[in-house]
Amino acid sequence: MVNAAHGRSDSTSAVDPGEERPRGLRRARRIVGAYVALTKPQVIELLLVTTIPAMFLAARTIPSPWLILATLVGGTMAAGSANALNCVIDADIDKVMNRTKRRPLVRDSVPRRNALVFALALGLGSFAMLYFTVNLLAAVLAIATILFYIFVYTLVLKRRTAQNVVWGGAAGCMPVVIGWAAVTGTVQWPAFVMFAVIFFWTPPHTWALAMKYRDDYERAGVPMLPVVATAEHVARQILIYSWVMVGWTLLLLPATSWLYASFAVLAGSWFLFYAHRLYSAVRRGVETKPMALFHRSNTYLMILFCALAVDSAIGLPTLGLPF
Repeated sequence: MVNAAHGRSDSTSAVDPGEERPRGLRRARRIVGAYVALTKPQVIELLLVTTIPAMFLAARTIPSPWLILATLVGGTMAAGSANALNCVIDADIDKVMNRTKRRPLVRDSVPRRNALVFALALGLGSFAMLYFTVNLLAAVLAIATILFYIFVYTLVLKRRTAQNVVWGGAAGCMPVVIGWAAVTGTVQWPAFVMFAVIFFWTPPHTWALAMKYRDDYERAGVPMLPVVATAEHVARQILIYSWVMVGWTLLLLPATSWLYASFAVLAGSWFLFYAHRLYSAVRRGVETKPMALFHRSNTYLMILFCALAVDSAIGLPTLGLPF
């Protein structure tokens, strides 16, 4: 039928419902994707890499699958809350850094107020999830981690000192402590050793990235070590922390078997080789590739903690070395 007034078919005078649905679905996906991006999923991967092995070591076997799931869900919500709050506070920095300029608040994909409400809801949800399905200690540690990350690292350290990632990185070490507490209801010495391993891993990991994006941090006014110190000094610090980190991994030998010990020595030697190579290249003034060390730091941590998980799941006799 033709519309006489406009000389066109009635079928073109209204939006086709079949076309409207895909548009609405795409819009919903964009919105959901923007909120997920606020939580920085790539950063949360550290939670998965370290929490499960910590739980395996605490149980010295495979823990309850339900307990693992509940701990990971609650921990993911806590990490997402901290990361989303960080996005709200650091929106001004993210705007001027090439590495972060596509984050949701920079692109106005999510209103700032909505992002704040979302972050707070995730934090409260994480406490409730861990309290009702795991235990009170795990829930309290998760909230303490969020508060430390926001009030100590983001608001105090990040824009004021080159030691920001050293002390602020403690927040990223907490998943292993939460995982241990989830299984045992306590915090014992192996949890502190795993905490220290990640604590000393964080500076080499982050400073390697910051060497690559030095101009970004300088433009944003963030005093990362590569911004305020020479490349040789940064590479030397990376090397020192790498040696200390590998040394700390060996302190877990009394609670593990020859399997973990073998991987700790081999993976540690492999990582130290690349840390030394970076330092040597910087000293000789040749082309350096700090991102190679950055990516290998992720691989190293994954190998180390996967070995810890397998060692604990198999239940081999522990070395029990005296220290």
